[in-house]
Amino acid sequence: MIEVLLADDQALVRAGFRALLDAQPDITVVGEAGDGAEAIRIATAKRPDVVLMDIRMPGTDGLEATRRIAADPALAATRVLILTTFDEDEYVFEAVRIGASGFLVKDTEPVELLRAVRVVAEGAALLSPGVTRRLIVEFARHTRPVRSMRELDLLTTREREIVALVAEGLSNDEIAARLVVSPATAKTHVSRAMIKLAARDRAQLVVLAYETGLVRPGWS
Repeated sequence: MIEVLLADDQALVRAGFRALLDAQPDITVVGEAGDGAEAIRIATAKRPDVVLMDIRMPGTDGLEATRRIAADPALAATRVLILTTFDEDEYVFEAVRIGASGFLVKDTEPVELLRAVRVVAEGAALLSPGVTRRLIVEFARHTRPVRSMRELDLLTTREREIVALVAEGLSNDEIAARLVVSPATAKTHVSRAMIKLAARDRAQLVVLAYETGLVRPGWS
């Protein structure tokens, strides 16, 4: 059973999400929060699998709540899926940087929201269509290396290559085609790189690739 916490300052929005999610046989809502501070408190107490987090809330906003939840070792298994009406790159960029595993706009179809909850609960990253490559463009435009390349020393040469391709925005199937290997092999390399680098998901690999200088703007 996937346990979900709802964080949104609008009670009617929370009610709609609860009705949709609780109707699923494999999902249950374990709490509701009207602001970021309450979301942090409930997440700490309940340790849900997924937090559906609104960005703009009074007091502690969704980005700050996400930052604190992602930084708490006790909540390492909790994934944050951000839902907002503001489909703006600046929020996507910051949300992924601080540890969000997904980003969807609120007008997403119900079936896509349900899929997103399940995907994120399994430990994968999920972004709205078109967001992944825009996110990469944003990193390429604004990010300078701020971390040491030594963080990549645990990786094999092939795993570094794989991380660079993830940062280019390629899926496992696209990586497999580029390297002429099977999709299963590509997936295994991605998973091993994530484990070695303690990355929560693929989105975090993108962050690390740019911040270490593994990839630079204009590289392919």
